[in-house]
Amino acid sequence: MIRAKKSLGQNFLIDKNIIDKITNTVSIEGNEVLEVGPGTGNLTREILKNNPRKVYLIEKDTFLSKNLEEISDERVKIFNDDILKFDENLLSKNKIIVFGNLPYNISTEILSTWITKLKNDCWFSDLILMFQKEVADRIIAQYNSSHYGRLSILANWRLNINKICDVSPESFSPRPKIQSTLIHFTPKKKFAEIKDPLNLEKITRIFFSHRRKMLKKPFNQIFNGNNDLLNKLNIDLNLRPQNLDFDTYYKLTIEYEKLRS
Repeated sequence: MIRAKKSLGQNFLIDKNIIDKITNTVSIEGNEVLEVGPGTGNLTREILKNNPRKVYLIEKDTFLSKNLEEISDERVKIFNDDILKFDENLLSKNKIIVFGNLPYNISTEILSTWITKLKNDCWFSDLILMFQKEVADRIIAQYNSSHYGRLSILANWRLNINKICDVSPESFSPRPKIQSTLIHFTPKKKFAEIKDPLNLEKITRIFFSHRRKMLKKPFNQIFNGNNDLLNKLNIDLNLRPQNLDFDTYYKLTIEYEKLRS
């Protein structure tokens, strides 16, 4: 019997209806697929029924990785590895569809790492990922809302985001104590030309470190009260961090990079 490891944030997806909804999100036939954290292989087997060209599985748990070898299919390649240390660009020259029931304890780190490592040309065509609902709400949040913040700004920089559905605890074994949400991401063709995405992370970290305070302090900390920039970007320093839209944060990051160059 396979037991989930709490230390790895494992909750195995067992709901056939949700598995079908996941695999029907995009056309798998003839494409290459990466599944992150396949666990017991329930989703993997359904992916294979949809005739992919190749399926890459990345599973950190050594026991589960060995167990996945029971899926006898020449299209499957298994990596017993940590996704946070794995270079996805080495998998293929083709665009890859990514599926992942991500461990809740590192889901934001995985998504943030993928985005900050992106080149101009993305290595994936689609990301279909499961998150804790609370995290998903932060990803899909729009400005002027309480969930809006660093994660939504970073994700929206390079990705189109579409919520597919919420998923109840009964769809997993063992059952988590919270709801989950399935999200579909695709790369944006046009995006702000930020040289180093870590600068975007820095700007948003400073602005949202006191999200209930007005913008004056973080703006002055970074830009030393630059009135010309305030007028250029039409920023009211009496607003709060959640009141600035996505584009304003991208423009602020670009201006920050100009100062440092």
